[in-house]
Amino acid sequence: MYLGLDLGTSGLKGVVIDDKGNVLVQESVSLTVSVPHATWSEQDPESWWQACVDVIQRLQQRLDVSKLKAVGLSGQMHGATLLDHHGAVLRPCILWNDGRSQGQCQALMAEFPDLIERSGNLYMPGFTAPKIRWVQENEPEVFAKLAHVLLPKDYLAFRLTGVMSSDCSDAAGTLWLNPQTRQWDDDLLAATGLTQANMPKVYEGCDLVGTLSEAIAQELGLPLLPVVAGAGDNAAGAVGMGVTNPGQGFISLGTSGVYFTVSESHKANPQNTVHAFCHALPGRWHQMGVTLSAANSLSWLAKLLDKTVVELLDVLEDSGMQRTKVLFLPYLSGERTPHNDPQANGQFIGLNNTTCLEDMTLAVLEGVAFSLLDCQNALSSAGSMVDELSLIGGGARSAMWRQIIASVLNKRLIYRDGGDVGPGLGAARLALLGEQQGLGQNIESLISQYCTMPEVLEVHEPDLTFSVYYQKKYALYRAYYQATSKLNHELALLS
Repeated sequence: MYLGLDLGTSGLKGVVIDDKGNVLVQESVSLTVSVPHATWSEQDPESWWQACVDVIQRLQQRLDVSKLKAVGLSGQMHGATLLDHHGAVLRPCILWNDGRSQGQCQALMAEFPDLIERSGNLYMPGFTAPKIRWVQENEPEVFAKLAHVLLPKDYLAFRLTGVMSSDCSDAAGTLWLNPQTRQWDDDLLAATGLTQANMPKVYEGCDLVGTLSEAIAQELGLPLLPVVAGAGDNAAGAVGMGVTNPGQGFISLGTSGVYFTVSESHKANPQNTVHAFCHALPGRWHQMGVTLSAANSLSWLAKLLDKTVVELLDVLEDSGMQRTKVLFLPYLSGERTPHNDPQANGQFIGLNNTTCLEDMTLAVLEGVAFSLLDCQNALSSAGSMVDELSLIGGGARSAMWRQIIASVLNKRLIYRDGGDVGPGLGAARLALLGEQQGLGQNIESLISQYCTMPEVLEVHEPDLTFSVYYQKKYALYRAYYQATSKLNHELALLS
C-alpha cells in the first residue's frame, strides 16, 4: 500500500492506494485560515503537522499500516514557510491567496525587468518570492533570522524525514526556479536577498528524498518508509487523474479554481497571466489559469447564511431554477487570471426585493464558471487548447455545477472516480512510482502503467440551449469588473 498526504488550505487528506492504484481508504482533518488584516492569509505550520498526525492515527484504525511501502506528498502551492538555522518556524506561513505583496511585485519587476523572462511568469502577490521581499521590508527582525524557505508540503516532508527537499512542480511556483532547467536560478534568488543555501534541493516528483526518521516513525507507529518529493497540488491532481501528456487537461474546483493543461515544453505566456510551471513527472510542463475563490465562494455564501453547501445546492436543485438575473463576481480574495488584481472585490449585482436564496446560489455557480472561462480564454491565447477536461476537487461533486461549467466553457467535462481526492491520489501514485523506480523499473513505463485515467462516472456535454444566455451574461460579467475596478481600489483604501 502507498500513502498520499495532501495538505490543502481547508484541510489535510490522507489517501491510501494498493499496488494496482486502487483507492482503499481516505481520511481528512480540517484546517483554519487566519486573516489578521484585509488581503492577508496565514496558517500556523504546526497545525499542518498536528493534522498530519491526526490523519495517520485515523488511518491506523482502518488498515494495517505495516503494509505501507512509501509516502508521497502534495500541497497548496506558493506558501512562504520561514525557518531559522535550527529548523524552527519564524512566523505564520504566508499563503497562496495572500495579497499583501502587490507593491513588492511591482518593485521587483521594475528593478529586475529580466526576471519575468527567466522565471517565465508574471510577478503576482500569491507567489513566494514577493512575500519574502515583503518580510524583508516589513519584518526585518524575522528576515535577519531567516535560514531556510520551504513550501507547505515540503515542511511536512522536513518534519517527517529531517531532510529539506522540494519538487520542480511546486518550486516553479516560487518564482525562484528556472522552469527550463528545473532548478533554482541564482539571479532570481538574489533579487529577494537569498541564495541557494536558503533553498532545499529540487527533485522530480517521483524521486525518493529520504525515509521517515526513527523518532517520527516510532511516534506515528509507522515503518521506516521512503518518502518521495511529491508535487504541488495541481500537478499532483494531474497525476491522480492521469493528465500526464500534452493535449490533456483538467479543472480543479477546490478552494481556488484551476484550469490545467499539459505541454511538452516550457511555454511561457506571462502577458496573459498564464502560469507556466514544471509538471511533477520528468520531461513534462504545464500551463494554468487560476481563479482564487472557486468552491470557497460557495462555502462563503453558506457560512454567511448559516447553512451548509449541500443545503444550498439542494434548495437550488429542488427549485428547478436554471437562469437568474443576479450576477456574481467571485473575487473574494482578489483575482489572478486574467486580472492580477489583489484588490478586486466580490460583488452581487442585480439584487432586488424579489431576489431569493436560489438566485444567489445559482449566481455563485455561474460566476465561478465565468472565471474559469476567463482562464480558458487566457490559455487559448497562449496556444493551449484541449477538447475535453476532467474535473477534480470537492466542488466537482455537484452535478449541477459540472453541467453549468460544461455549458459555459462549451467543453465536454468528464467526472471520474477519485476526483474528490485527486491531489491525494496523485501523491500516493508518486509514492508508488518512486518505490518501483527505486527497484530499477523504467519511469516512463511506470507512468504508462500506473498514471492512467480513473473510471468515468459521468460525462457532461455543453447544453446549447443556454448558449445565448451564458454569452450575454459573460459579457456583463466582464463589463462589470472593468466598470468597478477603479472604485474597488479606492474602496480598499478606506480604513
